[in-house]
Amino acid sequence: MGSGRTSPDGEATLAPQSAPPALHGFLGDVRRLIDAELDRRLAPPATDPGKRLRPAVVIAAAEACGATRELALPAAVALEMLHAYTLVHDDLPAMDDDDVRRGRPTVHVAFGEAIAILAGDGLLTAAFGALAEIGPGASAAMTLLARRAGARELLAGQALDLTLAPDDLADIAAVERLHAAKTGALFAAAAELGAIAAGAAPHICADLGRYGMAIGVAFQHADDRDDHDLIDLAAAAADRMRVLCGEARAIAQAMGPRGAMLDAIAAWITARA
Repeated sequence: MGSGRTSPDGEATLAPQSAPPALHGFLGDVRRLIDAELDRRLAPPATDPGKRLRPAVVIAAAEACGATRELALPAAVALEMLHAYTLVHDDLPAMDDDDVRRGRPTVHVAFGEAIAILAGDGLLTAAFGALAEIGPGASAAMTLLARRAGARELLAGQALDLTLAPDDLADIAAVERLHAAKTGALFAAAAELGAIAAGAAPHICADLGRYGMAIGVAFQHADDRDDHDLIDLAAAAADRMRVLCGEARAIAQAMGPRGAMLDAIAAWITARA
């Protein structure tokens, strides 16, 4: 969700074709996997041209913890459906009032506001239904996603974004508080959900939550730059991107060879600083 000040979608930011070859291949594999699963779960098929970056983080985190992609798939598709719900509601006239999303008419333009609200509600409900399928970690996964997407993080960030005046975003710390709630929360959830699906120990889940928060805030800084937002803070934001992605890479590298794709994602974001 979000107003024109900060978009959690980042449509033009980090296009997959800009990724190095190994990461580009991984992102393509994940997108095909997620698209097929979305088409299986949603009727009629609802695949759109999104990058599927958040579910890619879920899969990369699960693999870093020793799990298979198949084991992490319900968590990955759950996060993508929840993200899609935020975009459908974000585009409504009461929020951003956007007419186009990813090159297509937004849901409320194509089908009306009432259907858009119901579609978002349906995606949110389906997301938690998918998490019920991950086995012993289902309860922890549901609790985690409810917290990250709830009133203290994602929704709090949306409320801030709708009510803050431009002068309230005059320094990088204030901007990052907003970015952490609006964008970082779901990236943190992505990495944590991958760890939970893999049955990782609590301290590993916590480390990966920090990884996800760091790359999520850095991603939003990159999106701001691509959208020519907050120009006066661009240099400070670039510095913070390097620091945040450095912290994320240290977490990924500590996981050994299995953390290579997490490291590659953070390095890719760093290159945009």
